[in-house]
Amino acid sequence: MGRVLLNMSFTLVFAAFPVTAETILIRNATVLTVTKGTVQNGSVLIENGKIAAVGKNVSAPADATVVDATGKYLMPGIIDCHSHTAVEGGVNEGTVSDSSMVDIKDVIDPTDINIYRGLAGGLTVSNVLHGSANAIGGQTEVIKLRWGKTAKEMAFEGAKPGIKFALGENPKRQGQPQPGFFNQGPAPERRYPGTRMGVEEVIRESFAEAKDYQATRKDYNAKVARGEHPIPPRRDLRLEPLVEVLEGNRYVHAHCYRSDEILMLLRVADEMGFKIRTLQHVLEGYKVAKEIAAHGAGASTFSDWWSYKAEAYDATPYNAAIMMRKGVNVSVNSDSDELQRHLNLEAAKSMRYGGLNETEALSLVTINPAKQLGVEDKVGSIEVGKSADLVMFDQHPLSNYSKAMKVWIDGHEYFDRDKDMETRPKFEAQKKTLLDKEKTPAPAAGPKGGHQQGPITPTQTKPLEVMN
Repeated sequence: MGRVLLNMSFTLVFAAFPVTAETILIRNATVLTVTKGTVQNGSVLIENGKIAAVGKNVSAPADATVVDATGKYLMPGIIDCHSHTAVEGGVNEGTVSDSSMVDIKDVIDPTDINIYRGLAGGLTVSNVLHGSANAIGGQTEVIKLRWGKTAKEMAFEGAKPGIKFALGENPKRQGQPQPGFFNQGPAPERRYPGTRMGVEEVIRESFAEAKDYQATRKDYNAKVARGEHPIPPRRDLRLEPLVEVLEGNRYVHAHCYRSDEILMLLRVADEMGFKIRTLQHVLEGYKVAKEIAAHGAGASTFSDWWSYKAEAYDATPYNAAIMMRKGVNVSVNSDSDELQRHLNLEAAKSMRYGGLNETEALSLVTINPAKQLGVEDKVGSIEVGKSADLVMFDQHPLSNYSKAMKVWIDGHEYFDRDKDMETRPKFEAQKKTLLDKEKTPAPAAGPKGGHQQGPITPTQTKPLEVMN
């Protein structure tokens, strides 16, 4: 019955929000472009899924769908640089220290209701990550929240793949396992590493192996180019993603907290010849912001999470602003299916803690994470030529009273609050009908073949009629 209820809800929502290609003119809005200033009483024209025009006097074809946004605010779709949403099952392959061979795209669940809930908060792009039980975790994927599409169709075309690293308590905890947290039931066998210096060495050793593997592959390719016929080297699915990191074709997103470990990872990266794309969480980043900026790493942090574990004791809500002022590209992330629904409000906290202005605050969840994911040429701001990933709020998105009214991705409408509210009574009625059927006692079985006794009722002959 639970599966029936779930499928019924998806059928209802998909029917309520069709996504058909069309030309759209959103007019009379306060357009928060993020990178090009604010346009009062502005309009945005969407054609072929792209932003075709932005300004005060924008015309559109006669057959265009016109959205009157008078009194509303239009901003770029919100981007989350650290998410575990839509992951089927656990996010940690905690049996080995380096699990770079596993790939999060293989377990994306397009029916996860949190995708739709994220849309309802204005979220359009998520960087979906492996967990933090490993010094080197699994491969990551950037998705667009195209609710109703398949997992493959949600993949952000052209976004560079990533890989998750983790420092500190989480990966070393597997070396001193206790019941709870990552582990359920009795404590499993110990797994290397069990210390912070062990975590460092796992990363260094894995990249040393990757460089040897890279050299072997280059030597093989050179011989083939000369017309020789060497035996190809054995593929290593664990090392291939690390070679991509060395060659700049895969981004490193590193879970971290403490300043000493942040410096350690930056030094190891410099030693081994690769770059850290983003430091994730990075709650003590304010202590070493100059070093982070010098390396060229971005910082994807929480707005004000604090004291939920020992590593977070030195956190401060001023972290984002301090790092930004020191030249670090900073974003605010969720790490939570709940928090992803109001990242605009998380960004607003940096105005209170750090004195960022409105545009700087909005950049924390738009253009800055877009740069961290290497997709700033496609999303993150309202500019001609970019994908029409847009959110319309009823009030300024940095206001605690704001609500996302409409959300477009690639010019398709994926969320409409008014339509959502209209469908809720129908959904509740259908849900109640199914629950009532579930409570109805099953008919008694016959004495031999299990044949039903007594008259057949309409309920018994049409148990799924409500699905039609």
